[in-house]
Amino acid sequence: MNTAEDYLSGQVLLIDKPLHWTSFQAVNKLRWEIRRAFNIKKIKVGHAGTLDPLATGLLVICTGKMTKQIDTFQGQIKEYTGTFVLGSTTPSFDLETEIDQTYPTEHLTEQLIKNATSQFIGDINQYPPVFSAIKKDGKRLYEFARAGEDVEIKSRKVNISEFEITKIDGLNIDFRVVCSKGTYIRSLAHDFGKALNSGAHLSALRRTKIGNFNVIDALSPEKFIEQLPSE
Repeated sequence: MNTAEDYLSGQVLLIDKPLHWTSFQAVNKLRWEIRRAFNIKKIKVGHAGTLDPLATGLLVICTGKMTKQIDTFQGQIKEYTGTFVLGSTTPSFDLETEIDQTYPTEHLTEQLIKNATSQFIGDINQYPPVFSAIKKDGKRLYEFARAGEDVEIKSRKVNISEFEITKIDGLNIDFRVVCSKGTYIRSLAHDFGKALNSGAHLSALRRTKIGNFNVIDALSPEKFIEQLPSE
């Protein structure tokens, strides 16, 4: 069992973030519980890469002196699994907002869907969703979006090394993606729909790997807290 000194000198914690939690909430919860368990007044705790509230999976959380490694971990290759829904789009590119448009799907075949993945392999230019935490003019993009204000978004170069369709169930398309830092899977869903001359949005997302860290080795926040000394 880790001691107070272990957490202060630095630990890397693998946490399986629950649905609807923000990454910030997960960090705050663990910080509070570590402080309570060991009666520590102050400890640095941070995460190496945000997950949206509607995503689950691997959060790499660093404590103490290991927070200096956060940038290194953030820059590592990531793997995601999830589900796209074809034939409709939402303003946020996921389920945070309601469907705003529907598109034809009669022309879609399994082969067409699987072949479309090849367009996204390698270095690609991607536009982040307007509903994102990227800052522009001191405000986060989602603040402009929620206020109904138009804002110009610049594309960014990202790399997708693997993109496979793992299951097709009607208009629900399960996938696995291996990609670089800064890749938005919501934007990939949106662009994938366009590539099929239809529409698409993200309905489920799970981060499974960051570098050599795997969600298989991660604990839920509850399980992590159970391991801490109780009063």
